[in-house]
Amino acid sequence: MTRLLEGADVCLEADGSVLKVEGRVGFEAAAALAEAGRGWLASQPAGTRVSFDLTGVADVSSAALSVLLEWARAARAAGLKLQAVRLSPALRRLTDLAGLERLLPVESDAA
Repeated sequence: MTRLLEGADVCLEADGSVLKVEGRVGFEAAAALAEAGRGWLASQPAGTRVSFDLTGVADVSSAALSVLLEWARAARAAGLKLQAVRLSPALRRLTDLAGLERLLPVESDAA
């Protein structure tokens, strides 16, 4: 596992082909989180299958959704295949409310 970003309230790690976020994703951390994830995605070989694991995200806001969508765009731009998105229950509810579940391969059994 490689730590890509660590802040007071949030941590981003890469584990194999998975970007994993834990902590609070607020507006103060969103830009750095998005940038660190974009950089990692850009470093992956085209055709790689990647997943995003946000099951450890607490106290979600629309900032977390913005980061998630930015990573999805970056993955497409890098020629990567977004295989799965795993969300915390709170983030899953927000994603459903925003109607984003149809844009992302959200795993239905996310806990």
